[in-house]
Amino acid sequence: MLASTLRDLNPILLDSIHLNLKHRKWSFLRKNSSLLTDASVRNLLLRCADSPKLALDFFQRFVTTANSPIPISLDTHSTLIHILVSSRLFPDALSSLRHLVEHVPAADVVASLRRVNPNNTNPAAFDSLVRALTQLGLAEDARLVVRSVPVSVHAWNNLLNRVLVVDRDVAGFWGLYREMTTSFGYLENVNTFNLVIYGLCSDGRVSEAVAMLYRMLKLGVSPNVVSFNMVVDGCCRNGEVGLGMKLVSKIGTVSGGAVEPNCVTYNCLVNGLCKVGEAAAGEAIVREEMVGRGIEPNVRTYATLMHGYGREGRLEEALRLLDEMVDRGLKPNSVVYNSLMNWFLKKGYIEEARLLLSDMREGRIMPDHFMYSIIADGCWRNGHPQEAFGFYDRIGGDDEGHLACDVVWFNTIMNYLCKHGRTKEAEQVLCRMFTCGLDPDVVTYSTLIDGLFKENRVDDALRCYDEMVREGQRPNLVTYSSVVNGLCKGVSVDAARLVVEEMRRAGIPVDVATCNTLVHGYCSSRRAEDAFALCFETRKVGVMEDVVTYNVLISFLCKLGCFGQARELMEAMLDRGLCPDQVTYAILVTAFGRNCSGEEVIELHDYMVLRGVAPDESTYRTRVSLLLQSDQ
Repeated sequence: MLASTLRDLNPILLDSIHLNLKHRKWSFLRKNSSLLTDASVRNLLLRCADSPKLALDFFQRFVTTANSPIPISLDTHSTLIHILVSSRLFPDALSSLRHLVEHVPAADVVASLRRVNPNNTNPAAFDSLVRALTQLGLAEDARLVVRSVPVSVHAWNNLLNRVLVVDRDVAGFWGLYREMTTSFGYLENVNTFNLVIYGLCSDGRVSEAVAMLYRMLKLGVSPNVVSFNMVVDGCCRNGEVGLGMKLVSKIGTVSGGAVEPNCVTYNCLVNGLCKVGEAAAGEAIVREEMVGRGIEPNVRTYATLMHGYGREGRLEEALRLLDEMVDRGLKPNSVVYNSLMNWFLKKGYIEEARLLLSDMREGRIMPDHFMYSIIADGCWRNGHPQEAFGFYDRIGGDDEGHLACDVVWFNTIMNYLCKHGRTKEAEQVLCRMFTCGLDPDVVTYSTLIDGLFKENRVDDALRCYDEMVREGQRPNLVTYSSVVNGLCKGVSVDAARLVVEEMRRAGIPVDVATCNTLVHGYCSSRRAEDAFALCFETRKVGVMEDVVTYNVLISFLCKLGCFGQARELMEAMLDRGLCPDQVTYAILVTAFGRNCSGEEVIELHDYMVLRGVAPDESTYRTRVSLLLQSDQ
């Protein structure tokens, strides 16, 4: 009887429940939660509208728990969201909406929000919905909302930001911006204009970005420091550092004294100067203008200048700035040290790099995986592989292993060893990865497989491939290409063909390079029919032959003595819109020169040159030029 009465929304019983709720008597509510219905929950939420935190607490404790017996409708969820938004509890409303739109279509949420509060003129609930959708990456659903219900300009800005900054869809941004201002008649605010400036700078349209600042002022929208900083950065990234410097000098004038340059402004300018090889000019601006305005350089300022000096090879200046920033109480970070280490090793300064690493450790700054990759690459490039292995041997240490022991680092080592034919050591590196608790990725396995095939260790390469699949790593195009190439050279083109079929079943498109490997394999096995059949077959699935394909086939025909067919194939190549290259020229002219008359060689040369084929200089000099001279 009690349950029946409560389901009928008996006011006395609801008053009792509400009274216990107000005093947060959760034990009483927990005992009677089975009596609650969707309608009674909504009624209680509305009674708690003046205490939104209480309403939210009640809803989370008794409604959204995994073992809640109460089937709650979408409208009840929407009721809570309106209560939270009306009380300006936007983070809580946003959290509730994020949870909701993960399970319910956005169109249904919009309809419910309108239904439970039809007279509401405040767009805040729909603004929050748009924010939730953009945070979840549901831009299309957010578009649906802004087009179907009244929202504020803030909602449009959220969507524009998602499309432009996160999704990097510049064309989509401009279409949406035109829709906002033209179709729906919204007026831009400063954040909208900042996004427009960002979009213009991303397109390299710097002069239009500068003009946008003046348009803002004309429309009564005051640019903020972010507006100016983006234009300055855009100028510098576009190589127009002079324009950026001019704009910085006029920020106060243009803004009517409302905006002054800040540290970010000068960092943009310094970065632009350093990129064009003017680190000294960048430092002068820091000392004369930036510090003169009372703006202290930060770590980013120093890092940019040091990187600029490093790019110019002026490492003494970079180290001077490192000492200066420490004296100023600024702590260099891993970005600073990574940059310096990179330039030291590019110059071959191994000892200085070692000292820099010691300095880094003294400052309790742990090297990251970028640092170790820089060290590995730099040591090997300078012919000091043992130095790199010295770092490698320290990877297992307790103090630094948790940071240094990184798949990228191991892959760098693996790549070096395989390129230099040291696959035995590369296999040891693979074992070391497992002992460090790291799972090799597809790059690790692909590198080792390729190295093993190149050393003609076919069985070991295939075992490595099988291990890769067992460990759950899906082979990619690079992996398959290495296997196909290795099998064609070392085992059997038929086995390679089976691998290509496996590629197709795995959903990896077979590219023309892989097909060329097979064609070459067939030709090397003197299986001309299979080579040509493969070309016809791949053409049917949209993989068209390229110049390399034709060169392989033409070379094969010439080796068989089929010079007429080789020439016909070259002509067919031209008919398909493919221009033979210098390799084609060299193959044909050399073969004709050895086996055909001088007239035929000259006629072939003239035919190809008239059709835009650039002669191979060496072949022309040894095969054609002498014939032309003797003919004269």
